[in-house]
Amino acid sequence: MTLIRLFADESRARAFAAVALGAGSPADVARAAGLPAKDAALALLRLREQGVVTAGDDGALRVAYDLFRERAREGAAGRQATATPSSGDERTDMILRTFVRDGRLLRLPTQWTRKKLVLRHIAERSFEPGVEYPERAVDEKLRAWCEDGETDHVTLRRCLVDLHQLRRSDGVYRRPEAAAEAAEAAEAEIA
Repeated sequence: MTLIRLFADESRARAFAAVALGAGSPADVARAAGLPAKDAALALLRLREQGVVTAGDDGALRVAYDLFRERAREGAAGRQATATPSSGDERTDMILRTFVRDGRLLRLPTQWTRKKLVLRHIAERSFEPGVEYPERAVDEKLRAWCEDGETDHVTLRRCLVDLHQLRRSDGVYRRPEAAAEAAEAAEAEIA
């Protein structure tokens, strides 16, 4: 779950704010956040599952500021790495820059060979070959690519399956090991 999605829920945001302002127990959080005890407990459970709230040695709730610093560093490094996709081939890079920016899919190309290239790029950066992913994990990874773009994650998932960048069986997705061979064939088509 991304941090943005975690805090999109008002109860979790209010519970987190209460902890950040010094509420050290679930009862304190419920009072400070103005939440029923059950809602505060559920919000704290989700916050603790995601590691943004922890309990100190004394049992008091605390914000995991180290996690935020780490995520900020990862985000900055990720933006630098994905800001300008580079494959080493000038034509491929130009196509990727047209449709992918800052790790986001702007839109899917209509031209078949370009669409295959962009989808392969997304699959390579999102899924390890041979690893099985439940549909929920696939959707979460693809939502990140679709933020602020014209394509939704369901369409993107369907295209990845249709163009054999992902295989689906009983709600489990896997990037085929042979995807590397297909990638080389696709590059030959573009050249």
